[in-house]
Amino acid sequence: MKGMKQINTPSDTAALATPEMTRRKFLRDTVFTAAGISAFGILSSNAQSPAGGKKLKLALVGCGDRGLKAVRNFTDAAKLLGHDIEILAVCDAFEDKANGGARNLKLDPSICHWGFDSYKKAAASDAEFIILATPPNFRPLHFDTMVQAGKHCFVEKPLAVDPVGARAILASGELAKQKGLAAVVGFQRRYEMSYLINKAKIDAGAVGPILGGIIQWNTRVPWVRERQIGWSDADYMARNWLNFTELSGDHIVEQHIHNFDIANWFIGRTPQVFSGMGGRARRVTGNQFDFFSCDVDYGDGVHIQSMCRQISGTYNRISEFFRGSDGEVNADGRLIGKEVTIQTPTLESDEPLIQEHVELIKGVLAGKPLNTIKEGTDATFAAIGARISAYTGQVVRWSDMTANTQSPYYSLALSPSALDFETGTVVMPPETPPLPGQPWVQRSKSKS
Repeated sequence: MKGMKQINTPSDTAALATPEMTRRKFLRDTVFTAAGISAFGILSSNAQSPAGGKKLKLALVGCGDRGLKAVRNFTDAAKLLGHDIEILAVCDAFEDKANGGARNLKLDPSICHWGFDSYKKAAASDAEFIILATPPNFRPLHFDTMVQAGKHCFVEKPLAVDPVGARAILASGELAKQKGLAAVVGFQRRYEMSYLINKAKIDAGAVGPILGGIIQWNTRVPWVRERQIGWSDADYMARNWLNFTELSGDHIVEQHIHNFDIANWFIGRTPQVFSGMGGRARRVTGNQFDFFSCDVDYGDGVHIQSMCRQISGTYNRISEFFRGSDGEVNADGRLIGKEVTIQTPTLESDEPLIQEHVELIKGVLAGKPLNTIKEGTDATFAAIGARISAYTGQVVRWSDMTANTQSPYYSLALSPSALDFETGTVVMPPETPPLPGQPWVQRSKSKS
């Protein structure tokens, strides 16, 4: 393009063909200038970290792989800032998972708690920080409980599985702000240098206004749990949660949400209308789709093509690409457009999964708690809207989930709920996917 220049940062396309260490080495070897850009307005400070030496008290709710890794990420972040940590409670719905988590983290089993109400032990503990890493269905209830208890939270994505839950999370996030509590959502891309640099270049006009693009998360089914003799419906659903919409939100919500968050962030607003499709061809358990495709209308003529797939043996691609009036960009990679001058941030870690915990801890200790619940809820609503459209075969508007109380989607609350698991009233839905054109919402309870 005339007057344009290819500006290279580590690309998603390149990452498919070269080791991840290439991206890390690039970031380590690149010389950056003074801090100035940010995902959430906190990376722009060059101020020194608060004085070290504090012992940070932590509790974990959800002892799956992501929860255990989050504890290690938090620990590494604390060490970078000169602090130690003390883990006061490890909680999970199941005894074997709680005890396994304690063994994995080399903790005394006396701090283990299990049961669908075990999160209350974390809330009642002396922990200042809570990691919430249970299946997403439980997130609104658990987060509200922690906010009421005055805890700072690291909240794994997605934040809910339905519009009712998303609005509840948003309300709890506002209460956290009022109480001066931190609440950081697990969107690690917002703490990754390559994304931060390209976002700053876009804001500086490198590609002009974004006109459209494509976001995609195409991969395999991560795992499946087969039902064992003696398991209740609640046991089976909770242990195989990744494959039930009621627990995970389907993979468009549980996984593809990362891409929706980048689209919202780079475009600078939320979508208005969703028109989607999808289906199931090979999934062997649960009730979700194998694939989705959705036209995501951001208004003003800006359309993003969303696609995601979980089918083994197929082409894998995870990326976000945007075209502007004056150029184009792979969100974490190559940018072709105008030359611009930006300021770049100083990060304590080149590992974004650690950096997000650094920002959580820094904000709390500096008396400026970071709260990213609004951004997390926006991405959650976007993914849910696309899923509802694909499940029903109908057009879904943002306002249908957030403002229009007459819409059937406004009051959509999937069942069984988190409280159903806690009270022992779980009845498993059919292990069959929705049929577009059929009244899927009748499979779920509605709440006002």
